[in-house]
Amino acid sequence: MPDKSSICVVITVYNEGDTIVPCIRNAKKLTDSIVVIDTGSTDHTVQQAKKEHVPVYAFPYSQYVEPSRNFALSKAQAEWVFILDADERFSPKLIKEIQEIIAQTSKTHFKVRRNNIFAGKWLLKYGGWRNDSIIRLIKTDAFVNWPDRIHSTPEITGDCGVLSKPLEHHFHPNLENMVSKTVLYENIEAELLYRAGRNVHIHTFFRKFLGELYRRLLRGQGFRDGTPGILESIYQAYSKTITYVFLYEKKSTSL
Repeated sequence: MPDKSSICVVITVYNEGDTIVPCIRNAKKLTDSIVVIDTGSTDHTVQQAKKEHVPVYAFPYSQYVEPSRNFALSKAQAEWVFILDADERFSPKLIKEIQEIIAQTSKTHFKVRRNNIFAGKWLLKYGGWRNDSIIRLIKTDAFVNWPDRIHSTPEITGDCGVLSKPLEHHFHPNLENMVSKTVLYENIEAELLYRAGRNVHIHTFFRKFLGELYRRLLRGQGFRDGTPGILESIYQAYSKTITYVFLYEKKSTSL
């Protein structure tokens, strides 16, 4: 079993005052080395993190997390780094798997599957959520670069593995949180589409809404998760549509 100092957990935050403390305490079950990167929080996030006796580094505010990734990983003084969001938690089984793998693997980075838990209590198994896998465990000397565009993939040398135990992702704790995230992230997506010269028409709104609803609710069988799955499918269709509504507004005001 490796020493707990052989891995560092990096948590990048913005206004996570209500979730940062349980996140840090959960991460301490894996390692004693935890770093928080604050991207300009205006609430009590920094104060809460410092009460847990972990170092907090400041990074300029950005509408999404990727611009801070290179800075965040540079603060991880350990052989391995695990990137954790404030709304994510390690299970005991995942902790054990990580500890065993980093002690003997020849791979340099790993994807982890996320169990997406809606409104704090419903695990979504359908609607496209089952195969939600992302790179989170990285050997620091194999890390090269993290492009600063939204939803980018890190550049890492060596082979990639897959962890078998999932990470718990407590996303969308309530409807207000869902809507606020939509306004933020879909406006970013719309700006990228605008810069790329993407066209949009009235019929685009219907096509995007119905297409995403079909993909999530019917093809992805989101209905099998019951009411939460149906609500989330409708929300994802709404979210996709809002992107193109924002794009339409940007193109209209630029004329």
